[in-house]
Amino acid sequence: MSTSNRLLNERASENHVSPFFEVADNGGLLAIDPIERHRYTLSTPEEVFPEPATTDDFQFPVDTATSITTTAISLPRVISVHIRDEDGSPVCKANHFAYEELPVGEYTVELHAPIKLYLRVESAITLSATAESMTIEFDGPTEVVVGARSYHDQPAATVTTTTDPEDLMRVISAFGSALKTTSSERSYPTLRGHPPMVEVGDELDLAGLEPPKTGVAIEVPPDCRSVFLVASLAYYLGARVVPGDEPLLRTEKGFEYSLDGPTGFEQTVERTLKQVFFLDCLTRTEGLYPIEVHERRMLEAKIGLDFPTLYDTSLADQLEAYLAVPFETLEDHLPEWKLTTHVSPTASSVEMLPFAVNDLATIRCEDPEPAPNPAMAGAVESGDVAISETARSEGFTRSATSNKGVQSEDPFVEPEPDESLEQMWVGEGTPVNASKGSVEAYKHRLARTPTDGEIGITVVCNDASMDEERDFINETYGERDELPFDITVERDLTVEQLKAVLSTQSDFLHYIGHVDPEGFECVDGKLDATTLESVGVDAFLLNACQSYRQGMALIEHGAIGGIVTLTDVLNCEAVTMGRTLARLLNSGFPLRPALGIAREESIIGG
Repeated sequence: MSTSNRLLNERASENHVSPFFEVADNGGLLAIDPIERHRYTLSTPEEVFPEPATTDDFQFPVDTATSITTTAISLPRVISVHIRDEDGSPVCKANHFAYEELPVGEYTVELHAPIKLYLRVESAITLSATAESMTIEFDGPTEVVVGARSYHDQPAATVTTTTDPEDLMRVISAFGSALKTTSSERSYPTLRGHPPMVEVGDELDLAGLEPPKTGVAIEVPPDCRSVFLVASLAYYLGARVVPGDEPLLRTEKGFEYSLDGPTGFEQTVERTLKQVFFLDCLTRTEGLYPIEVHERRMLEAKIGLDFPTLYDTSLADQLEAYLAVPFETLEDHLPEWKLTTHVSPTASSVEMLPFAVNDLATIRCEDPEPAPNPAMAGAVESGDVAISETARSEGFTRSATSNKGVQSEDPFVEPEPDESLEQMWVGEGTPVNASKGSVEAYKHRLARTPTDGEIGITVVCNDASMDEERDFINETYGERDELPFDITVERDLTVEQLKAVLSTQSDFLHYIGHVDPEGFECVDGKLDATTLESVGVDAFLLNACQSYRQGMALIEHGAIGGIVTLTDVLNCEAVTMGRTLARLLNSGFPLRPALGIAREESIIGG
């Protein structure tokens, strides 16, 4: 099957908020993604005058397109570039220190930038790259059609389900409707769409969504735990989930594979997902992106798979070949998985599954044992003594009161960690050493609207004794020249002033000061975030004692995510955590990975 024909089964999402183009300050072309807040400049040696262009001529899904005339395009740094001919066949790929000369022809130049960009040109091309820059030159003034696609994705619909396990099966089956392709290229996250959102109601309504016709089904017993465990696998395979006596993967061609192997149901499902995904990554090198992959070179002779043939076979045939390979043969070569989502096996948890599945998380269903108060656990693990009343009274902690630990209505739970980079807990309770999954946070993320201007960071220091951290982070945020930052520093705020800060649109809040379960300490009293009508802050770090309850209130009223504390924290250690997190966030780390790394820097990291 040709590359262009393979792209016919791509289902380009119609749910993006489109990127757009402007003339850059240097006279080049500026691509802007208003949702992801990315800006990417294509510099040109002459001034350009962008004109609207059709997206129909691109072989890949694009959201918007524009046309410019120029003799060359320079990129702000070296990125991966693929060049294809008029049929979509690969001509060359380029990275650092590349030099390619191509004769006159019709080409598509794919730029793997923060915004997905494609250039359509008819010209000779000279591409050159150093360690720091990359330039694409043409044989004179040339019309270049630039197409852009945002990496941001939205659910196509909201489905409703009852708590009946067979209705839950049909909902999980509908997740596969979001796949943009059923070829091995779906291992690229940009070619998988966001599963539909789910609400629990009185009747089943799938909003007309159906899984793709892959000929793959997954049989599981009709109970919440069994259905939830296969959610990511069913989505990735575009499979129907149906009732069965034993967990089983089967295809319309008669192939069957037990999902309850020697390692148990939960781990077998996890291994199956990882194995199929990994081998798809090797198979896809025969198609759109014929790059050399180290893992393929190491394993090809050992596993005996005919990748050129597999690339053009059906998903059902690929599964039969993939799952004939012993997992142990691949295990040492598998990538470190991004996320494990620990899900309480109750029907209401289904509302969080689309967001976990969108990250292709491995799913674990468990009722963890209650965890001890982390203040006491941390004292035992670190060999430290519990924080004393004297330490509080003399200002060594960031506690506004003498409470000994977080006052939470929820019990502490500690999910059993695995080897994934991130752990998330979905269910009742306050998680220890895992993030708290919140449907509200994800919904706020999806509802985020485009904003103009720079990335807004607000630093609030409500205690003069903590100016050391304020001064450091004020110098840290915004030091990246290629990103537009607007940093505001506030100190000694009143209740009304802090309420205004929290209600105003801002991308990130770094709060330094005192917090307790009753609220943020201000110069004239306390502000309880549960009383706020709305929160304009997208993400936050509340570097204060016992900030969990106030942080959850910010999430419930409009924020997307944040980092909080569960107990009292020593001021010196809070400074260390604040500095480390500021550096990591400024460098582009997301919240969960940033916190995971920062935990290793301090005795209060847990």
